[in-house]
Amino acid sequence: MNQQPGNTPARLPGLSVFLPSHNEEGNVERVVAEFLAELPRVTDNYEVIVVDDGSRDRTGEIADRLAAHDTHVKAVHHPVNRGYGGAVTSGIRASTQPYVLLCDGDGQFDPADIERMIPFVPEYDVVAGRRTRRADHLMRRINGKAWTILVRALLGITINDIDCGFKLFKREKLDGLELRAHGAMISTELMARLAGRGAKVKEVDVQHLPRLSGEQSGANLKVVTLAFKELFALYRDLKDERRAAR
Repeated sequence: MNQQPGNTPARLPGLSVFLPSHNEEGNVERVVAEFLAELPRVTDNYEVIVVDDGSRDRTGEIADRLAAHDTHVKAVHHPVNRGYGGAVTSGIRASTQPYVLLCDGDGQFDPADIERMIPFVPEYDVVAGRRTRRADHLMRRINGKAWTILVRALLGITINDIDCGFKLFKREKLDGLELRAHGAMISTELMARLAGRGAKVKEVDVQHLPRLSGEQSGANLKVVTLAFKELFALYRDLKDERRAAR
């Protein structure tokens, strides 16, 4: 797959986009529409999967309506909230195309930034977004930086923005991957386990946009506590796996 001349982006053989979404009724329709406008520029075969993670608002209802009107849209529903990790796992399992894009359903990423990533495939197995300027309050940015430093030191992961919710994967690298994290730790687990499979990773700068609707949950004490619990569980798992492989 080669870069095309002029302003035409390179094209993928097929792309699944999945959007983990919890109480995103104010964002889901706009985000899906933006992807449906962008994806024909980069592939002929595409799908947009809304993973409604036990939302208490109209997220699931809107997703069903969009899917009924466009065969490129799918809706996956969790009857109860399974957490970000559960939504990511369901999104991966529902994806059918050779490439898979994880994009948070909160509308803080620009679908057009896919075009920044595509020139690096198929050379790289994962093209991970790196937020050039996080559109979050100061404490959230500080916490995110501290978390990344901890993860890099503990697990040996080298990327600089581990929790960026905009990542492009080769589908074959995700096949059979066993993911255990239920919360925000899923991004770290994904990258750690893919590194264990020898995946080649490239970071690419992407935009991070202000949230226009809904509320963030990343700073919730329960979310943070679960993330630390799952981080140390993953550390032990990986250590045991390396020991067994010797």
